[in-house]
Amino acid sequence: MESRAHNVAAWLARHDPAATALVDAERSLSYAELDDRAARLARVLPVARGDRVALLLGNRSAYLEAVFACARRGAIAVPLNNRLAPPEIAQQLTDCGARALLAEPELAERVPEPPPFVLEAGAAYEDALASAAGGGEIAPASPDDPLLLMYTSGTTGVAKGALLPQRKTLFNSLNAQIFFRLTRSDRVLVALPLFHSFGLNILSLPTLYAGGQVVLQPRFDPSAVWRGVEQRGITFFGAVPTMFRALLEHVEGHDLSSLRFLFTAGAAIDVDVIRAYQRHGLVLKQGFGQTETSILCCLDAGDAIRKAGSVGRPVFHAEVRVVTTPSDDPADWRDTGPGETGEIVVRGPITMLGYWNRPEDTQATLRDGWLRTEDLATRDAEGFVSLVGRARDMYISGGENVYPAEIEAVYAEHPEVSEVAVTGVPDERWGETGEAWVVPTQGAHPSGDALRAWGRERLATFKVPTRFRCVHVLPRTITGKVQKHRLGEIEAG
Repeated sequence: MESRAHNVAAWLARHDPAATALVDAERSLSYAELDDRAARLARVLPVARGDRVALLLGNRSAYLEAVFACARRGAIAVPLNNRLAPPEIAQQLTDCGARALLAEPELAERVPEPPPFVLEAGAAYEDALASAAGGGEIAPASPDDPLLLMYTSGTTGVAKGALLPQRKTLFNSLNAQIFFRLTRSDRVLVALPLFHSFGLNILSLPTLYAGGQVVLQPRFDPSAVWRGVEQRGITFFGAVPTMFRALLEHVEGHDLSSLRFLFTAGAAIDVDVIRAYQRHGLVLKQGFGQTETSILCCLDAGDAIRKAGSVGRPVFHAEVRVVTTPSDDPADWRDTGPGETGEIVVRGPITMLGYWNRPEDTQATLRDGWLRTEDLATRDAEGFVSLVGRARDMYISGGENVYPAEIEAVYAEHPEVSEVAVTGVPDERWGETGEAWVVPTQGAHPSGDALRAWGRERLATFKVPTRFRCVHVLPRTITGKVQKHRLGEIEAG
């Protein structure tokens, strides 16, 4: 059933109109002002229901104004990674069939074939809003109406557009509200790019749903983050593990008493980092999710040490299972026992509608309402989930399943190893064996023989990599996940 109550755009008018909703480097907007600017932008955009509006913007108020403006019209906002090369931007614009583009002036110049309507941020954008009438109706929506089209970060080299409906945004915000205990008194600092699901769907939109305040920073800068926390009275902040490691070097000398907690997701975080923040009196929570689902599991601070290595328990508004998948038919799936490896599958209102223009990929991922994450995990007797790796990363050596994440965790403890990524490579005798790409700690030069010996003391022989390559850096996505398909591009030392 369609109703304006199902439309995310209706959230803004439900809060105290005078309360501050959004702060960026240029302005501070109340909920009434944010709602008005979104309404004016909705009149400016020459789009109809279902049209796609691409966003090639930095972290500024226009980004969230555009999301709500699209929702008002029933259009679909398409956040694009502003770090992509021009051919990659062109490909995604063509793939989604964008009718309009909102872009930073310098980014608009990198678009070889722009859509019919282009509006540049800055003076042109402000002039357009000033000349447009305010008010206007919010389009009725159904829970399954698409709201966002977000391209996956591409750890496999293939970026697919996940079509995300209104219901997903609502129930993900409800899950975040429960886990984060969000209220209208909360203030979140967002230094993650809004083109990523973490910055938009996990931090910003849930805070606006709760009536809190979103403070945007144009880019990640550790010193600027702590200054922003101190100056704006920030109550929570989210970042990926690599950012939290960098932030530790700048934490001294700031009044961070306003922070209720910190939150990390996107990749595994070391327990020593959690402990380091605890020594500074800061609570670090962690979670796990995907663009296709947003938050799936959360680990509260009280369990961070006791359940080290876990990503927590499933969120409230979803059905999350760890199952064996002998076939694509959910009727054949069996829930795993404690400690048994299986695939995480999820069903409920937080799942995507499918992949844009990719019916085969959609059919492979969505099976009778269940979304296959391709993330392998175990679940303990208390229901805590621990990631083992990606199904596509798993390789078979001598008939045994090998999970690279397990091997990587062992080598991460090596005193001369800073980072490591393991992949399966063909082997005439065993079918496949492991190849490890190692970033040594500063000044270290670990040999392959020494690394093999370390592994044999801690792993079954078939799990120990047969090849080791020392490199300067591992290619990563914006959330810190290693892009294993790009490892071959690295020159080994």
